[in-house]
Amino acid sequence: MAKEEVISDISRRKFLGTSTVLGLAGIGMSAGLSACKDGAQAAPGAAAPAPEHGAGHNPHKAPGQLDDYYGLWSGGHSGEMRVLGLPSGREIKRIPVFNMDCLSGWGITNESKAILGTKPDGTPKYMVGDTHHVHASYAKGTYDGRYAWVNDKINSRLARIRLDTFECDKITELPNVQGFHGVFPDKRDPVDQSIDRTTRVFCGSEFHIPHPNDGHDLESPEKYGALFSCVDAETMEVRWQCKVDGNMDLVATSYDGKLAASNQYNVENGAHYEDMMSAERDACVFFNVARIEQAVKDGKFKTVGDSKVPVVDGTKAANADPKTALTAYVPVPKNPHGVNASPDAKYFICAGKLSPTATVIELDKVLAWFDGKLDDIKKTIVAEVELGLGPLHTAFDGRGNGYTTLFLDSQIVKWNLAEAIKFYGGDKNAKYVVDRLDVQFQPGHVNASMSETREADGQWLAVGCKFSKDRYLPVGPLHPENEQLVDITGDKMIHVADHPVYPEPHDFIIVKRDKIKTRQVYNLDDFPLALKDPKESRIERNGNKVTVYLASQAPAFSQREIKVKKGDEVTIILTNFDKVEDLTHGFAIPKYNVNFIVNPQETKSVTFKADKPGVYWCYCTHFCHALHLEMRSRLIVER
Repeated sequence: MAKEEVISDISRRKFLGTSTVLGLAGIGMSAGLSACKDGAQAAPGAAAPAPEHGAGHNPHKAPGQLDDYYGLWSGGHSGEMRVLGLPSGREIKRIPVFNMDCLSGWGITNESKAILGTKPDGTPKYMVGDTHHVHASYAKGTYDGRYAWVNDKINSRLARIRLDTFECDKITELPNVQGFHGVFPDKRDPVDQSIDRTTRVFCGSEFHIPHPNDGHDLESPEKYGALFSCVDAETMEVRWQCKVDGNMDLVATSYDGKLAASNQYNVENGAHYEDMMSAERDACVFFNVARIEQAVKDGKFKTVGDSKVPVVDGTKAANADPKTALTAYVPVPKNPHGVNASPDAKYFICAGKLSPTATVIELDKVLAWFDGKLDDIKKTIVAEVELGLGPLHTAFDGRGNGYTTLFLDSQIVKWNLAEAIKFYGGDKNAKYVVDRLDVQFQPGHVNASMSETREADGQWLAVGCKFSKDRYLPVGPLHPENEQLVDITGDKMIHVADHPVYPEPHDFIIVKRDKIKTRQVYNLDDFPLALKDPKESRIERNGNKVTVYLASQAPAFSQREIKVKKGDEVTIILTNFDKVEDLTHGFAIPKYNVNFIVNPQETKSVTFKADKPGVYWCYCTHFCHALHLEMRSRLIVER
């Protein structure tokens, strides 16, 4: 960084306002939010106008044509996950995860409540969620189509989505954690290298809290701590946690499974925002997974509060000796937001956010430091180059280029890692910036097709813009966000499409469609409560508990009348016996908060108290047949 720094051209920053940019640049930081040095190749003012809309790859898919990729998107504080087809941008499905969903009955059926967790009275433990980061399972360095995981930042939960059905099947709450943000699965087992697939999911936490958080040390932030968690990919149980200095933001993993890392934007452990920006350098903390697991095996851990999860000490003071260290702290500027793994398996990229730089960390050198073969952890940094104002996240094309969002410049910058390393090494003729593209506006997350896999194909890039401003018809004070699609097949990035999206998605991945094999019809044997034949439908009474075994087969339910008494606890178990793909039935009961669907050969159940005498028409909510409107049954609640 040059000692003399200037604020460069801010024509692309007028959306935030000149005073905002200048004000942010002056909040107690000499290097933070400063522009590139005068005359440097990375000056944001050098951006070319955005190409004509639709000038590149054609994203349009004609009626009947399938998309080439699945896009798995977070839903933000909707609590859901979303499935898009790319490049068309068509929204295919919304997957309820941490939210209640009236269509599927998520949060209403007994099966979904068992996954979500309930209070003693049977109501959901939590009614809100905040999904940010979606990542999928790996085999042999690429997506294997088994699972995806998404976080809940509010209540520190990790959810798993089965990709054969695109439905959530497990949720785990992390103990002693708040602000669970970053998540990433390992790409290979770190202990048994013969297992070339995901076995663990790593979870960072942003917010420091007392350990245990039981009312002690409330006014002593210096005693707060943050834990990095490892979750078993199959059982979804928390294997271990690691206490660190500072907080954690996003997470990345190496292709050999040996390293996980999280960028840190608050090594100061500040409780107020100005305290979180006082240090000129924060860190990217690396976790030596095999060593941590050995420490747990050797009993070198503690537990926190009521949790039985082993917690190892990953603080700097306890890990000064590289040969025994569990963690390593690589210093990076300043309040970084994002750490991403390059497809060649060589580097992690940390973007500075409050510094105009991206830091390239060589993973072999990190391992060398752990082995005592590198005397200074700073030597793991092989490049630290200026990109522009507000760098956040980086995607890759598999051709050696990174694509980083510049939040304040409202740009994507395409840059070459090899040239950046040359430039940082002293070759000032190395031209690492390849291209710049203006986007609308304030881009956050970015990803490219198959980006963080060994099969990154450099076809498409999507960028999530946090403000759409005037790009769509106004719908009141709440504006949609703007997801933009970019053709990255050539040297120049070409913006080809915009898509308004319901706020507020965060991260996403773009997966080749042939990686995911979905089921179109369920198997009755997968459901313990399923009827084996519609003739088995019946009503059983045990005191005031009534169980209704019900079958649906277009266009009728197997029970025309369901008679119960006021005060009965009623459980309805519904099996869909239709075998035709896409022939889904719904089941709703007026005034009883019952509404759910059953897909072909699926079984679900609901339980409610029949506390209102009268006649209530149970009806199919999902169009299924020419006689769909006639597909009804009467719930008769006797006094």
